Amino acid sequence: MAAQMYGSNEIQRLQRIFQRAYSDAKYPQITTHYTVIPRETDSRWKDVNLERYVDETDILIVGGGPGGLSAAIQARRLAEKHGKELRVTLVEKASTIGGHILSGACLDPVALNELFPNWKELGAPLNTPVTEDKFAFLTEKKRISIPIFKGMPMYNHGNYIVRLGHVVAWLGEQAEAAGVEIYPGYAAAEVLYHEDGSVKGVATNDVGIAKDGSPKDTFERGMELHAKCTIFAEGCHGHLTKQLSKKLNLRKDCEPQTYGIGLKEVWEIEPSKHKPGAVEHTVGWPLNRNTYGGSFLYHLNEETPLVAVGFVVGLDYTNPYLSPFKEFQRFKQHPSIRPTFEGGKRIAYGARALVEGGFQSIPKLQFPGGCLIGCTAGFLNVPKIKGTHNAMKSGMLAAESVIEAIIDAENNIPPTKGLEPKTYTDKIRNSWIYKELKAVRNMRPSFHSSLGLYGGLTYSGFS
Repeated sequence: MAAQMYGSNEIQRLQRIFQRAYSDAKYPQITTHYTVIPRETDSRWKDVNLERYVDETDILIVGGGPGGLSAAIQARRLAEKHGKELRVTLVEKASTIGGHILSGACLDPVALNELFPNWKELGAPLNTPVTEDKFAFLTEKKRISIPIFKGMPMYNHGNYIVRLGHVVAWLGEQAEAAGVEIYPGYAAAEVLYHEDGSVKGVATNDVGIAKDGSPKDTFERGMELHAKCTIFAEGCHGHLTKQLSKKLNLRKDCEPQTYGIGLKEVWEIEPSKHKPGAVEHTVGWPLNRNTYGGSFLYHLNEETPLVAVGFVVGLDYTNPYLSPFKEFQRFKQHPSIRPTFEGGKRIAYGARALVEGGFQSIPKLQFPGGCLIGCTAGFLNVPKIKGTHNAMKSGMLAAESVIEAIIDAENNIPPTKGLEPKTYTDKIRNSWIYKELKAVRNMRPSFHSSLGLYGGLTYSGFS
């Protein structure tokens, strides 16, 4: 009898454990995007006109960063050189050109010199040439200086400390002067394809959608932009590039891309501590030897004594409790860093993702109807922490290839409706972009040895 009672109690206990522990109440289904619940099956969209306005252009550029704007300027120049009246259109998600730009930034002017040899006369906002270059390894209380020699990734003499948003705004002015049609405030939301599978263009985002996914009274459909060729310049981990990579299998012959996060603050400091043109980089504390990252500190030459300070952490860190933001704040408390900011005031801050895969992670760059440039393609030089010059150069080379494809299509029937810039990949491989990235291809992976940071520094030094 006792055994039977025990068995009955045990069954009841198990029933309580496995009984449904969630509510049966009905709540409205929440969605923020039509990819979750297709509008064709959503009754809320039954009588809404979903027809898009269509505009035709010759060359479409997605992204108004330094790479996209360089491509646009070069395309207009080459069109005029060949006597072609080609329409070049650029769409940018920010409300103003340069509005979403965030970077260090210590700019290598090599690509700018090619695009605008007379950039000084044109008033480009490069006001702070590098005058002092320091690199150091930090322990919790000490600072160990590391010499920098010409040819090393951290060698910055000849470069300029800039506010990249200002540089991009200036490039936007040059693009408009060259005849580029620029549409800020229009985010590209979807890649469009021809029936033959080649890229047709993009569709911009819809507006006037409530947070539950239903249309508001102010709903407006995005527009379609069709082009002979589309240049994707979205930056790091662009959502259209992800669509393209999946559909066209662009990453089948390369290593997976890896990422980092860069945090930046702009400070107004005491004039006595300001050294315009000074550049400082550090590695080590507060990160351990198995976590990739480091800092930068740039003294700008502005009307007020400004410095840009930042901290980069590779997103392959193994400590689940590590907070890149908190590590950045700890870094500023180091005895050799804190004095710079004492008595100062932080006036701006932000963060952005970085592509860190380098040479091994470059995907297929061209395809029928378009190509990838800049950080979208993964052209960041990780040891130098610089990608702007590579983005600009890749944009210029993409423009050359696209113009060649358009001219060739006038004399020969192309295999697809969307034109493929067939010479683009070869142009990249024959450029200094490829040479530069190949030379430093093993520096980032070398940090994944048992020696961590120390092995990486040793390898980088010998390289």
